[in-house]
Amino acid sequence: MWSGPISRKTYILTGVIREYGVIMKVLVASDIAEQAIDNLKDNFDVEVATGLDEDQLVEKVVGFDAIVVRSKPKVTRRIIDAGSSLKIVARAGVGLDNIDLKACEEKGIKVINSPTALSESVAELVFAMILSFERNIVRSDNTMKEGHWEKASLKGREIFGKTLGIVGFGRIGSHMAKIGNGFGMKVIAFDVHKDIELASSLGVEYKELEEVVKSADYLTLHVPLLPQTKGMISKEQLKKMRKNAILINTARGGIVNEKDLYDALKSNEIRGACLDVYESEPPKDSPLLSLDNVLLTPHLGASTQEAQDKAGLILANKLTEELG
Repeated sequence: MWSGPISRKTYILTGVIREYGVIMKVLVASDIAEQAIDNLKDNFDVEVATGLDEDQLVEKVVGFDAIVVRSKPKVTRRIIDAGSSLKIVARAGVGLDNIDLKACEEKGIKVINSPTALSESVAELVFAMILSFERNIVRSDNTMKEGHWEKASLKGREIFGKTLGIVGFGRIGSHMAKIGNGFGMKVIAFDVHKDIELASSLGVEYKELEEVVKSADYLTLHVPLLPQTKGMISKEQLKKMRKNAILINTARGGIVNEKDLYDALKSNEIRGACLDVYESEPPKDSPLLSLDNVLLTPHLGASTQEAQDKAGLILANKLTEELG
């Protein structure tokens, strides 16, 4: 253990003591909360460089001990190889699909994130989408501003008493259940790892995936994009859904087969969909853009001031624990 004089901090990582006087360098490559940056500056040598492409990051990352990103930019193998000093890749948020995890593992680079920061914001967006869809809020606003009074054609539907099916009953899924309970909905859920105590406390009944798909009036997805979940909602599952069901995806685009979803919506196999994420973002040429029974938002799930502040602050604390 270091026993010499210390004027700033002695930095220890994975059992290796950094030389006295050397301050860890952190590259912030995405916009995060100013307070989070200030917290990082209390402990590290911080440089903020956002909006860089892959080539620019390959040059910039040299000499940094950690890099902080959000959903963009991608931390590719090229960037990881160039960052010969990298110890940590830190993702402000949940999903890690913009990070080459295999390359990090090969290089012994730790990957950390801040999943607890976004739960409330994502769950609230889901219900905002459901309510907007069912009460024709977007269409009502548009027609009013066009000078029309189309009350008769904009009759909506209640969500009270309907069944909310949650696929992925973790932080976001459990918060979804709390809100669903407040609306007087019946809540059912599927998860590979079942937290019986949590589900019981929220009045949620676990069912197998097929049963959730078949029973839900609103089917909402909250699982990570993994090889096991890619395309988990495709033609087979869509055919099993109720004809009046609404599919909501605020997780990751690849979880839903968009071609199969388009076919199901076009042929009215299901009543509608609310999408915040897409197989390709932005979805410039997606046929889903042409449908009236789809509500679309541009990946806004975590885009609240509160979520971004929490994500940055949680990550700053984690980096300090890991490197400090």
